[in-house]
Amino acid sequence: MLNNFFSILLVPEICLSIFCIANLLYGLFLKKNSFRKTSNFAIIILLFVSILIFVGFKTDLAFFDLFFKSSNFIRFFKILVCLGAASVLIISKNYFIDLKISKFEIPTLILFATLGMLIMIGANNLMIMYLSIELQSLSLYVLASINKNSIYSAESGVKYFILGALSSGILLYGFSLVYGFTGTTSFEEIKIVLSQQTDLSLGIIFGLVFILVGLAFKISAVPFHMWTPDIYEGAPTSVTAFFAIVPKISAVALIFRLCLEPFENFSNEWSQIIFFLSISSMFLGSIAAIAQSSLKRLLAYSSIGHIGYVLIALVANNDQSIKSASIYMFIYMIMNISIFAILLSLKKSNMYLEKISDLVGISKSNPITSLCLAIIMFSMAGLPPFIGFFGKFYIFIAAIESELYFLSIMGVLASVIAAYYYLRIIKVMYFDVSEKNESFDFVISFHSKILLLVLILIITFFIIYPSLLINYTSILRIT
Repeated sequence: MLNNFFSILLVPEICLSIFCIANLLYGLFLKKNSFRKTSNFAIIILLFVSILIFVGFKTDLAFFDLFFKSSNFIRFFKILVCLGAASVLIISKNYFIDLKISKFEIPTLILFATLGMLIMIGANNLMIMYLSIELQSLSLYVLASINKNSIYSAESGVKYFILGALSSGILLYGFSLVYGFTGTTSFEEIKIVLSQQTDLSLGIIFGLVFILVGLAFKISAVPFHMWTPDIYEGAPTSVTAFFAIVPKISAVALIFRLCLEPFENFSNEWSQIIFFLSISSMFLGSIAAIAQSSLKRLLAYSSIGHIGYVLIALVANNDQSIKSASIYMFIYMIMNISIFAILLSLKKSNMYLEKISDLVGISKSNPITSLCLAIIMFSMAGLPPFIGFFGKFYIFIAAIESELYFLSIMGVLASVIAAYYYLRIIKVMYFDVSEKNESFDFVISFHSKILLLVLILIITFFIIYPSLLINYTSILRIT
């Protein structure tokens, strides 16, 4: 009995839920430096949970009658979520303190959102999946509007809440249709019921469409991307960093699992939808970003474009799909943490940078910072030998193996267009001349500096030893 109790506590989601409440109580009873202390505690919690996931403790009792599932693929994406959330907390501490919104609720909300994402990734039932999405979403709504002193933050929170509620309703309606026509909400039982059918009934097709629409909202895929630029721009930059990195990873894992588990045998039905989402996201993300003057809006459209690329792997639906998508999301996480680490540390005239034009003259006053930013931009554009090139390379390999030549060509064209606005940032830093001699302040904590240094080294020298990640992702399987 005692062994069963301890084995349950070692299940990462249960462990994290206990720590979420503990962190909340810890912040309530602290009188001084509550934000800094709860942030440090949250980072330790997330790193500990990621170790538990990596070790892979299992117990049949803790899986609650197959409501949850575990696999190499699920564990990999859970670890990415935990590391991404911990990294955002590390790079954000000074920013929240400077803006005087350093509340202990922020790391607690991030922990609850992360808990929702972990449950979402491992969900093996439609209702568990929906509840976990809502746990994540409710935390994100509050985070978006956490800066009460900014009307833009409040506006972004309201917009996110309204559109999020709409997408949740669409998602739940899709679940109800699938349940109504299959008689079950379990992924495995849905697959068994559908395997007995030669063609999907019209009701299930409608249910699948509604589900994919709801998930497309969560990953900011076109045409359900309308909330992304406004929310990214209005929310505090550190919250934008969290939105751009962590929920994207969990939502991509979920959409892959949903399509490749219960609806695996009917790829012709969902692949057409994913095909459209992929192409439209790549091109809108590439073209719309060109006209942006705000760094956060540019990164919003950039994230939309990246989602388009990773969906290519889902359309390919072959042995390379899981490997290429896993590599891509790992690389996506690294690049975005790096760029936000710099944006959350750079100040000009005692204001954090938010416009592309604010970067004029940085190459002279901060040559190392501008070099790091240039390396990140080259990588995000997918130029060799930087790590971003490998992400797109493996995505296109998966597409070519499935003879998706048109989709591969569209991906390359979109990548060429996107290179313009990434290289434009480098041009602004190194070649534009500022009329004012304003100095840049690079205020970064020791831990953020170490994290940024490690990530820049990975981005730059990944080509020397890529086999570690590639070999690990080769063994990942959905089931």
